[in-house]
Amino acid sequence: MLRETIDRRTGSIRASGRLTLLGADLLRGTAESLHEDGHVRVVLDLRDVRDADAAGLDLLRGLGQEFAARGGELVVRHAPVTV
Repeated sequence: MLRETIDRRTGSIRASGRLTLLGADLLRGTAESLHEDGHVRVVLDLRDVRDADAAGLDLLRGLGQEFAARGGELVVRHAPVTV
């Protein structure tokens, strides 16, 4: 199960638990919401994610590219390795 803590003031998300494709989609929605609220730079902190599957990490990589294409930035910190 993936949990997220959102700081709308700073435009950051801190995730914990296991990152799957479903969890990454949850993070995508939150990041998109922050971006739509005016945050050009969204920070996603994965330091408390204990493991991740390749599909979830791929989704986040794609999201970073989407943000860049729109002039934004998705910063992913402490990305785990896949299992």
